[in-house]
Amino acid sequence: MEVMSRKTITKNCVFVISLLVFCLGFSACSAVSSTVDKGGGNSSSAAKNSPVGYDKPKIVGKITSGEITESSGIVASGCNEKVFWTHNDSGNGAFLFAINASGEKLGTWKVSGAQNKDWEDIATFKNSNGECFLYVGDIGNNERLKSEMTIYRVKEPMVSDANKSSSKKNPQTTEAAQAIKFNYPGARHDAETLLVQPQTGDIYVLSKSLSQSSAVYKLAANYDTKRINTLKKIADYTVPALPGGFLTGGDISPDGKRVVICDYFNGYEITLPKDAKNFDQIWTQKPDIVDLGAREQGEGVCYTADGNSIFATSEKKNSPLFEVKRR
Repeated sequence: MEVMSRKTITKNCVFVISLLVFCLGFSACSAVSSTVDKGGGNSSSAAKNSPVGYDKPKIVGKITSGEITESSGIVASGCNEKVFWTHNDSGNGAFLFAINASGEKLGTWKVSGAQNKDWEDIATFKNSNGECFLYVGDIGNNERLKSEMTIYRVKEPMVSDANKSSSKKNPQTTEAAQAIKFNYPGARHDAETLLVQPQTGDIYVLSKSLSQSSAVYKLAANYDTKRINTLKKIADYTVPALPGGFLTGGDISPDGKRVVICDYFNGYEITLPKDAKNFDQIWTQKPDIVDLGAREQGEGVCYTADGNSIFATSEKKNSPLFEVKRR
């Protein structure tokens, strides 16, 4: 309980500080531009002026399961139709929860061979054989004490009606998870955004910062599970908000052409240029603001399996499930 208390206090303090900063600077937010990377790297600029092609957010359900108290990440299943996967933050055990679009829990799975030190986000990937894998980012580092982080890669379980009765006391068990160890080149970071590119399998981690842009790091798909991998920094990215690098979740669309990221207040969508030669060019583009609804502490965001909607949750008990449909 001591660990949980420290974590909760830390997050709440940061949330209050960021909220105050955001409110003080709200009137200037529309004019905020991202800082140019003085070192010559990529950086984003202000949000596009044109309205994004999404409807207003609607509450389509509520996560009422007493087991899901801090939905810190969410992703649409690649192999189970109309299923989403979510997980709790630190101190809640290495469990994955399947839910439907109404927020109903469809089952509980314990991730074999994994620990939940500070799970912050989840992503999915389907390989050329049609097998689906879930990537869980144990990437939270609020006090910047950890130099080594872990991403767990586990084969996605198949969900059926028989799983509904499973719980944390009597869970289903996944296949053994593969631990992908990594560190950052240089300074330690806190991060809550994990992305997996659906065509290449490359992994992206975006740092969470109260004082500067988010740093975008990449781990190519040919990572080594037998050693600690060092990420490669490829860009700095700032969203049109104050603070501009306080990112708490994200996802890549199934076609690999769009990225949605979020902070506590809004979502931001980035679109790959039509003439782009590779996916990393997306980090040079301006973001569109996407209203994700009145989330209490928004940390989970994802595309639906068809890419036609965005779903968002909140890291609070009985979190509403928001859907934003693409026009």
